[in-house]
Order: sequence, then C-alpha cells, then structure tokens
Amino acid sequence: MHSGGRAPLYIADMKIRVLGCAGAMAAGHKTTSFLLDDDVLIDAGSGVGDLDLEALARIDHILVSHSHLDHVLSIPLLADAAQRLRAQAGRPPIRVHALPETLQALRQHLFNGVIWPDFTRLPSPERPALQFSPFAIGQRLDLGLGRQVEVLSAAHTVPAVGFAVDGGPAGHWVYTGDTGPNPALWARLAQLPLAHLVIECAFGDDECRLAGLSRHLCPTTLGQELAQLSGRVQVHITHIKPGEGQAVMAAVLALPTPHVVAALRGGQEFQL
Repeated sequence: MHSGGRAPLYIADMKIRVLGCAGAMAAGHKTTSFLLDDDVLIDAGSGVGDLDLEALARIDHILVSHSHLDHVLSIPLLADAAQRLRAQAGRPPIRVHALPETLQALRQHLFNGVIWPDFTRLPSPERPALQFSPFAIGQRLDLGLGRQVEVLSAAHTVPAVGFAVDGGPAGHWVYTGDTGPNPALWARLAQLPLAHLVIECAFGDDECRLAGLSRHLCPTTLGQELAQLSGRVQVHITHIKPGEGQAVMAAVLALPTPHVVAALRGGQEFQL
C-alpha cells in the first residue's frame, strides 16, 4: 500500500535520537526506543523513561515493531504519566501504530485490567489516553509535517516489522526491528535510497544456533544479510546483550563488507 500522488514536503530539521538500543536491561543499558523529532516514538523500551514529564506529554505517536516486552514496556507507563497533562492541554489520544496482531497482544496481555488498566478506554471511552491504529506491511504512514514512514517486513518469532523514515534528498533512515534472515527486507531496501541502516545483532557467533531459534542475527548471519545490500551504507548495530558488546562488535567489524559499520549508541542523533 504505497501512497501515490505528489511527493511530500519535507521539514527542514527532522532528527532521530536514540533513547535505548540494548538487547536487555542493565545499569547503563536501555532497551530499544527512538525519538523522531519530539513527538514520535519508534518502539517504546526502557529508554523512554529518561524523558521528563513535559517531553512525555509531547508524544503523539508510537510506532511499534512487535509485541515483545523490551520494545513496549514504556507504553502503559507513558499512558498513565502523560494523560493528565495532555488532557489539560486538550491534546488528542496518543496513537499507537502497529500490526493488528501486535495491537491484539497489547490488549490481551498489557491493557487487560490485570497487568495494567485499559488506557484505550480510560480516563473515559470518549477521551482515552491511547488510540490503537493498525497498519500493514508496505503501508506509508503520514505523521504530519511531511514526515513519511514506511512499514517494512521483519522475520521474528511474533508478527513484526521494521520502519523506513523518509528523509527526502538525505535518504532513508531504516530500522529493521528484531529480525532473523529476511530476503523480503533486502528486496525492498534495494529500491530505496539509504542514508542509515540500524540493524540488530543480538547474539555472538558462539550462540548462532540460539539466534536462529529466536529469529535474531549473529555476526555470521548478519554478514550474509549485509552482502545483499548494495553500495556503501552507514550501518549501526543494535540490540546487543549487555556485557557482550565488545565480543560481538569485534566479530562484526571483522566481516568483509564495503559498508561503514559501528555500534549504535544511546543518545546518538541522526539528522535527516
């Protein structure tokens, strides 16, 4: 479902800040979340907790790659923390964009009145804190101000996606989400001008079998995936487990690749 018609008008200073990029939580390590400008979250891991209350209240959209806890754990806490300020300012519900299967998992397992209140109906059904918006792979989301984000395929243990933020002449910023080997991703990326690729490598080569079972990448399979990417792209490695970064990155940096590869860092910013 690709949008047609006129090309979008791009805002001048679109930026993406890394709030968290670790594969698990530990001191100094925050799980996956990115902040697009000051009002869009891409995933909502523990890094969202570093934002102050006023910043939390500015979040209008949350794009969710999949339902695993390290990517969604801040959504219920954000809904509770920000809803009062947003209501006082007359702001609409925060829109949570995800696959229908992901939204159903959030309803069933988080916003079920047992783990957390159902903020899609609170403080009232007429003015809830959250609004769920399903999307489909291949859909382009219009987030206002000329910002277009395409939903990409991912191959994980639960229904999952990645995202491509259209930076216009600057090229796309792509986040693969959690994924194992995925030919459909590379077929689509071959059609896009890329500026940055954020891709996971959750396990070292000593755990490649576990990576395969859990539909993640290890350095060996990452190298096979990057071989399908033409040109010379800035590649940022994410989702490494705490304590394993040095070993994983040593193996990744030893891969034969034309791409410029580095570990993603918390607090890192991308200008598009």
